[in-house]
Amino acid sequence: MGGVEHIFVRVVESGSFKKAAESLNLEPSSVSRQIAALEDRLKVRLLRRSTQRTTTTELGQRYYERLRVIIDDQLALEEEIRSGVSLLTGKLRITAPVDFGTRFVVPVACRLQELAPDLSVELSLGSPFESLLESDLDVAVRIGDLPDSSLIAKHLGHNKRVLVASPEYLDNHGTPTSLEQLEQHNFILYSSSQARSDIEFADGSRYSHLKIKSNMTVNSVAAIRRLVLEGNGIHLGPLWVFAEDIESGRLVRLLPDRPLRSFPVHAVYPARSYLPVKVKEFIRLLSEELDSAVYNSRFVFLEN
Repeated sequence: MGGVEHIFVRVVESGSFKKAAESLNLEPSSVSRQIAALEDRLKVRLLRRSTQRTTTTELGQRYYERLRVIIDDQLALEEEIRSGVSLLTGKLRITAPVDFGTRFVVPVACRLQELAPDLSVELSLGSPFESLLESDLDVAVRIGDLPDSSLIAKHLGHNKRVLVASPEYLDNHGTPTSLEQLEQHNFILYSSSQARSDIEFADGSRYSHLKIKSNMTVNSVAAIRRLVLEGNGIHLGPLWVFAEDIESGRLVRLLPDRPLRSFPVHAVYPARSYLPVKVKEFIRLLSEELDSAVYNSRFVFLEN
């Protein structure tokens, strides 16, 4: 298959000539000329061009879908011939939330490179749910309920959550022993969206966000941990962040008889007829990492 077909597929998946050109290390004018030549050869219009986004025509979409299958089959055949994780090459592009990615995904990326020294890993840490195709990403790690999309999601486990505070804070403000008493306390929040979210419990009950009082919002798990340890307030966050502090007594788990709703963890990737071995191997290693992420028998960070 000629290079112009690959260029056409990249334009469709990125949604623009400019993005496709950047990912292919070509000039946008070169990409535009080659697509125009392809349309001239086929005698059909494949793409609708606009300043906002390039989309396919009906025939262009059919052409893209068939080309995608052919390219996937070619890649699958090449991996079958090479066979073996140790022979993995190229680049694996991953995105994950910052703190979770630092704790769990970075070790997996390092392990993957130990197994496949010729594989290059590009890890983008950030919380927004990006378009994998447009951003040329292979796989995304996401925590929480997923929006409806054409992407495939592999469930990896659950992110358990806890309410925590320091002994110092509780000495000064009292220890809440009921939901009603939470209204008297100060919360350290991760984001403005958390301020608009009810506290959800495993049994389906809720504590209204309208009753939550907070004087500090900071989008860093490490910073929140420090603020909580220093006695600035209560926080609702991932158990894996605070497990050691709870075990050592530096923090206290509040309302332990009211377990919170846990959030699902998924590896998300584009729906294709073929899943690259590098993505399969990353998901396998990440699943192992999460399965082994146990501080001790009392603190399971994630479970399937």
